[in-house]
Amino acid sequence: MRTTKKQRAELVDSILEKTIPHPAIPLKHQDPYTLLVAVLLSAQCTDDRVNQVTPKLFALADTPEKMASLEPKEVEEIIRPCGLAPTKSKAIVQLSTDLVAHHKGEVPASLEELEKLPGVGHKTASVVMIQAFQQPAFPVDTHIHRCAKRWGLSNGANVVQTERDLKKLFPKSRWAKLHLQIILFARKYCPARGHHKDDCPICREM
Repeated sequence: MRTTKKQRAELVDSILEKTIPHPAIPLKHQDPYTLLVAVLLSAQCTDDRVNQVTPKLFALADTPEKMASLEPKEVEEIIRPCGLAPTKSKAIVQLSTDLVAHHKGEVPASLEELEKLPGVGHKTASVVMIQAFQQPAFPVDTHIHRCAKRWGLSNGANVVQTERDLKKLFPKSRWAKLHLQIILFARKYCPARGHHKDDCPICREM
């Protein structure tokens, strides 16, 4: 393994730029609100599954005002394929109600305010900040957490520590793109199961 975290980070950065030069945002959305709902639905669910469900959901309600007028059961029926439907449906309706009541129906461009919304954790809020508002954040999901530890960029104790370590290693200007690059790279080359070091462009160089 490369001797310092900085050297390893430089290697990772270089390989990611070559293998995933133009990462696309995997969750389909039209605005900050539909992105927020899609990210909330993606918890313990694949992006592909979310993208299959959201068109039907947003055809019914694509604004906080419309969603707040629904009963959670109506939302639950549509989002059931995403898993955790009872919990997610209540959170979606309640956060929509809160947006109307406290934010004039607009998604706040503040990490602190986003995290106050029902069902919105730090990772979800961070994704919305970088992808909807182009504000520096580094959301750490299971793929990033796994790879950061595997590549020797963090000790992997928890996602909070991993996020802190990665923010120190990479400039703010890289966070948004790097977040997507690592996720897409991890799915294709560095999976949790069936991982073979020689098949991974990064691991075989470490």
